[in-house]
Amino acid sequence: MTERYAERIIESRRELMVDLPLPERATDAAEGGCGVLGFASSIPIAGRHVLTASQQMHNRGNGKGGGIAMAGLDPAQMRVDAETLRTHYLLQIAVLDPSAREEVEREFILPHFDVAQAHEIDRVDDYREIGGLEIRPPDVWRYFVRVKSNVLERFADENGFEVGSLKFELGSWRQVEDEFVYQNSFRLNTMFYASLGDKRAFVLCHGRDLIVLKIVGYAEQVAEYYQLQGQTAHIWIAHQRYPTKGRVWHPGGAHPFIGLNEALVHNGDFANYHAVSEYLRQRNIGQLFLTDTEVGVQLFDLWDRVYRYPLEVTLEAMAPTTEYDFAMLPPEKQELYRAVQAAHMHGSPDGPWFFIVARSKPDEGVSELIGITDTSMLRPQVFALFENEAPPLSPSLAGGRQGGVKIGLIASERQAINACLRSLASEDERFQPIADKYWVARGGSHTDGGSFRFAVSRDGGMSCINKFGVPAVLDSGRRHVDRAALDPESARREFKRETEQRALHAFDNGGSPSLFEWASQALRSAEWNEAAYLTSWLRGFAARGDAEWAFALDALTLLRDRRYDPGDKKRASLLAIVDEAIRSTLSDVSLLDGRASESTSQRRLTRDTRSALRAPLPGESTLVIDTTGFPHEGEECAARWVVRAAEMGWRRFAAFAWHGDRFAACGLGPGTHDVRLDLYGDVGDYAASGLDGAEVHIHGDAQDQVGQILKCGKLVIHGDVGQTFLYGAKGGEIYVLGSAAGRPLINAVGRPRAIINGTCLDYLAESFMAGDPHHGGGFVVLNGMAFDESGRLVELASPYPGGNLFSLASGGAIFVRDPHRRVVDDQLNGGRFAELSQADWQLIEPYLQENERLFGIRVDDLLTVDGIKCDPCQVYRKVEVGGVEVLKETENR
Repeated sequence: MTERYAERIIESRRELMVDLPLPERATDAAEGGCGVLGFASSIPIAGRHVLTASQQMHNRGNGKGGGIAMAGLDPAQMRVDAETLRTHYLLQIAVLDPSAREEVEREFILPHFDVAQAHEIDRVDDYREIGGLEIRPPDVWRYFVRVKSNVLERFADENGFEVGSLKFELGSWRQVEDEFVYQNSFRLNTMFYASLGDKRAFVLCHGRDLIVLKIVGYAEQVAEYYQLQGQTAHIWIAHQRYPTKGRVWHPGGAHPFIGLNEALVHNGDFANYHAVSEYLRQRNIGQLFLTDTEVGVQLFDLWDRVYRYPLEVTLEAMAPTTEYDFAMLPPEKQELYRAVQAAHMHGSPDGPWFFIVARSKPDEGVSELIGITDTSMLRPQVFALFENEAPPLSPSLAGGRQGGVKIGLIASERQAINACLRSLASEDERFQPIADKYWVARGGSHTDGGSFRFAVSRDGGMSCINKFGVPAVLDSGRRHVDRAALDPESARREFKRETEQRALHAFDNGGSPSLFEWASQALRSAEWNEAAYLTSWLRGFAARGDAEWAFALDALTLLRDRRYDPGDKKRASLLAIVDEAIRSTLSDVSLLDGRASESTSQRRLTRDTRSALRAPLPGESTLVIDTTGFPHEGEECAARWVVRAAEMGWRRFAAFAWHGDRFAACGLGPGTHDVRLDLYGDVGDYAASGLDGAEVHIHGDAQDQVGQILKCGKLVIHGDVGQTFLYGAKGGEIYVLGSAAGRPLINAVGRPRAIINGTCLDYLAESFMAGDPHHGGGFVVLNGMAFDESGRLVELASPYPGGNLFSLASGGAIFVRDPHRRVVDDQLNGGRFAELSQADWQLIEPYLQENERLFGIRVDDLLTVDGIKCDPCQVYRKVEVGGVEVLKETENR
């Protein structure tokens, strides 16, 4: 029955294809580097929070297209009742030629629809009031409509929809009505947009409980122009367009694009756009906007709504599972996926791409946010989850808000996620500026399928599952701080007294590590007020002198960087308290001026005082840089001012409040072996690229393209790191506390020596060309470990989950902590396993000892398996270059 229904839909579209030209092969396509983001929240989120996050990815756009979509809308803001919002189609028309509106209504709305409500949506009076907006956005008219019964009956009869026999299984009248709306919009777009030289109007959206708006500009300008700052929704997606294919200079070519009840944004571009278009046209689906994003959502609508596939099947058709990952699937999945690929592989988009979908399912009372990664994981993506289940304890909470909150987030960059959370936390005490959990999906994988779906129900419940239906869960036994009730001075007197005694003793004797050793234990049972007292005391202690300042900052930094048991407290809240103390400690430093200070060796540079930058005077040793307000990149960005300061003689830097700023610690050049930079905040892409001697510490997670072509020096990342880490690196010592995403150390040469304590998603050290590690070459140590929520070091399910480990390498080696021999030959591509020799252990042990000093990960703990300390050769395995014979054998296979 479903098959027959799909055939009827496809056949009914045949006349839509008459005289519709084939899409031309793009000759001016450019690489995609878009900024995409999405949020799904158990409570409605206002547009100003999306605006804030989108602004931080402004440099991923170019002003030629920006857009926003919303689902899970507020009926009152839509000027309708809840039932109308649920049952009626929300048809929005972008009117480019004012004279076209009446024609559109006369031809495509009034004859076909019963209109419950119609109005022009709000906008600013003069588009030039929006800074940087150069082209007037379209006027947008909104209609709440249902197809007239006689029109729908005629449409069903003409196209052979046997409504009566399908009614109970398919809810056929609604299915037929959906298809009529879809085809009516296609005809409207053909007449008023695709067939014209001058565009007059087009459909922005036509689903239920779903809004799309887009312009020639930036996503944040969409929110400003259409006055969305106060409008709320449970689901938001946004896009900064970097042009790939299509009419990108026109609002019709901007993202999002629509199916029926879904809107899709896209980072990347399809290598097989023309082939996918032909696949769709064979099913009577034509292209009007001529962009690869359009065909992406057409595929989703075809497989989801027309073929009515389960979401898992749609995702498999979109991003097929291949190679090692396919072999790791259970037999029943292999059988299903083999059939899906046989039917649809020629229609699957060939990466690089990453999709975010906002979807409304009003009949089920659900709104969804879906992130989908291409099989090769060629575009950056980060997922996050935050949950505050406990209702706030303080009646003074902002606005008297009660109840828990939960939010799922997806973005091209982690810093955009944090920007949204910071914005929310500034208004609502239930949120924190840091998520509970961040992760990267493995496209086309057997582990998570490369896709996650956040679903928000009408009653405010929210869930998150991967492609296979496995939920992403958080530890419910811990709680977030009630910031409204936080009062450090109300901490127990005993705790206050012990804090001061322990700190002073550590200051005089063991230094900040000694204080951290006590504090990390004390915080397990401490109350929130006591945790806040500890950090505030350290901030106050920092003001006493140079040595005290250095001690306090080091102690606070250890509390941020190291993993320990927080007891019943959530780490995200604890980090927020520590981060605030670090910011305050750095902000309290005296501003740089023309005089030397007798009381302090630290000086602070800000955006407003940058013109006062000078060489350090006698007694001055550390330059603190507040990056707030600096542009994210370019000659005036904070990274360039670090370079200028280093050229003037400054050698010690503490730069804070990074909000996605790019190129941190870049451009320092040779002769900087005595330079150290400590970076706090959301350090952006390309950090430490080209490093040539300096020592750089990123106190938190790093983003993408970090350490590219790194030559020498030391890079320490106290968290995870994103895509293409150490691309083309030539040397240096690199230490990563957490995991790396896809493609770390590809095309690396020379002698880079890296320790990654977590794992890598795929393609680790592809085309590694680092010589013989025993004669000055490079290597990677992959420990396959992680910290649980209690701060315990635990083994990951596999030290390396993907394929293409050491793929086609011609030099260097990888040393994998794999005592259970979970990594297998099928994961290699040109390399081979070898037993760890004593010489190998002597080579890597000093680096593991430094890893212990930096992160507190003891070498003895790494050598302990199931409670028994083992010989290194029983714990670590060596992956070395396979040689010509192995390479030929791999090619033949």
